[in-house]
Amino acid sequence: MKPLPALGFVLALVLSTATMADGPNAVPLHDTPQPLATVSFADENGNALTLDRWRDKVVLLNVWATWCAPCRHEMPTLDRLQTTLGGGRFEVVALSIDRAGVGAVRRFFDEIGIQHLGIFIDETMKASRDLGIYGLPGTLLIGPDGRELGRLIGPAERDTPEMVAFFEDVIAEHTGKESTR
Repeated sequence: MKPLPALGFVLALVLSTATMADGPNAVPLHDTPQPLATVSFADENGNALTLDRWRDKVVLLNVWATWCAPCRHEMPTLDRLQTTLGGGRFEVVALSIDRAGVGAVRRFFDEIGIQHLGIFIDETMKASRDLGIYGLPGTLLIGPDGRELGRLIGPAERDTPEMVAFFEDVIAEHTGKESTR
């Protein structure tokens, strides 16, 4: 059997992983939490950040860009998920890799009515490379201890009742507190 060229392999991986997003477990979980690279990025005001800012919370890190059509479609569902579950135990962190900068992200958020997500940006795209995200959108579920619980490359509807229940269960399991369901 002839091996797939690198681009073919990546495309097959993205397409096969994206189909997993149809089920209630749209962020396939690892058998055991995995170490996560330390990545740096900035907030809307240019302040340097790392994921340590959200230590002790379950984080849904979504790496995206305004020029990515599936990302644009997914962003409102992330905003609604943040509205539903965001708080002391959970946070959606939408990390843009737009080289056009904060202005492009702000315009996009204003255009489609994103109100509950912070603006975080890595114009260098180094964070996505360091995290091993080679397709967009790329979503990592991160535990309160900073380890990766699971990941999905490809879009998903993040705010369906099944997804909210899934995230509530993960939050309860990893924060030691009962689900709000």
